[in-house]
Amino acid sequence: MENERVPQATPAAGGAHRLPALVPLVLASSSPRRSEILTAVGWPFEAHPAGVDETRLAGEPAEEFVRRLAREKAEAVARTRLFGLVLGADTTVVVDGEILEKPRDAGDARRMLRLLSGRWHEVLTGVALVRAETGRVAVGVERTRVRFAETSEEEIGWHVETGDVLDKAGAYAIQGRAALFIEAIDGDYWNVVGLPVRLVYELARGFK
Repeated sequence: MENERVPQATPAAGGAHRLPALVPLVLASSSPRRSEILTAVGWPFEAHPAGVDETRLAGEPAEEFVRRLAREKAEAVARTRLFGLVLGADTTVVVDGEILEKPRDAGDARRMLRLLSGRWHEVLTGVALVRAETGRVAVGVERTRVRFAETSEEEIGWHVETGDVLDKAGAYAIQGRAALFIEAIDGDYWNVVGLPVRLVYELARGFK
């Protein structure tokens, strides 16, 4: 990404300020985590889930996988609208070259958590912005390395028993129970939660 100085926002009525890049978004996702992150930074948005097939293609590398799905989600929603800037995102986890998508069931979640135990892994999120009026697209990928502590079978069972892990890539949410087992992070924390909002901001600055 180019290093640019962010232009100063013009004071709005009542003394409030708004960053020019924070144009309202259409979030092509039903993820509460992505919604919470946009809300936390004060980014106006509406959610419009894309409903695309998220199956990985045979032999598809992790980076291509998340790039493709992020773009397909954003474009699917953009096609339903006359105007707006649509945000699509997709996250996956990679450990020793194996891509860990959402687990099929509790047994698969336990398998994934055993693989992560005591090791570094990588979290990749593809981000795509599509301008509905023109079809213009900007796509990027954020990578973050995360190290899990050694975890026992008892700890893994406790982690899985709520069922909350079944809709998470790699079978964990860093902002949930998994926080007890995270030893180190190298990169963007918000990427691990599910939306690298700094990358979204950088891409959005290229749209008018």
